[in-house]
Amino acid sequence: MLTGADLLAKVKELGDASKSDLVRACGYVSHKKDGSERLNFTAFYEALLNAKGLDLGANTPGGRKGGRKLSYSTKIQFNGNLMVGKAYTAMLDLKPGDEFEIKLGRKMIRLVPLGAEDDEE
Repeated sequence: MLTGADLLAKVKELGDASKSDLVRACGYVSHKKDGSERLNFTAFYEALLNAKGLDLGANTPGGRKGGRKLSYSTKIQFNGNLMVGKAYTAMLDLKPGDEFEIKLGRKMIRLVPLGAEDDEE
C-alpha cells in the first residue's frame, strides 16, 4: 500500500482513472475467503488525506478519537459474575487462557498471574 508522497505521486500519475482503479493501483486491496477482491476505499481515502496533511486522529491510542471512556468500575452481573471488559484486558495484554489467583483483601480483590511473585504479601 502506498502512503505519503508515493501515494500522491501515483494518484497524480493515474489522473483520469476510475476510483476503483486508483484504489487497486495504490495497493488498497484485500481478498475475501472466496478469493474475490475487496477494495478498501476508506483506508485509501484516509491515507490520501494523511498524505495531504490532514490527520483525522488515526494515530490516537486504539486508532479512534472520542467515543466511550473507561470508567474503571464494574457491577456484579445478575448471575453473580464479575465482568472485566475487553478494553481492560487489552490494556494489560491479557490473552485467552491466561490464569490468575484470586486474592481477597479487606476491601479489594486482586488478580495475581499464576507463577508470579505477589509483592503485597
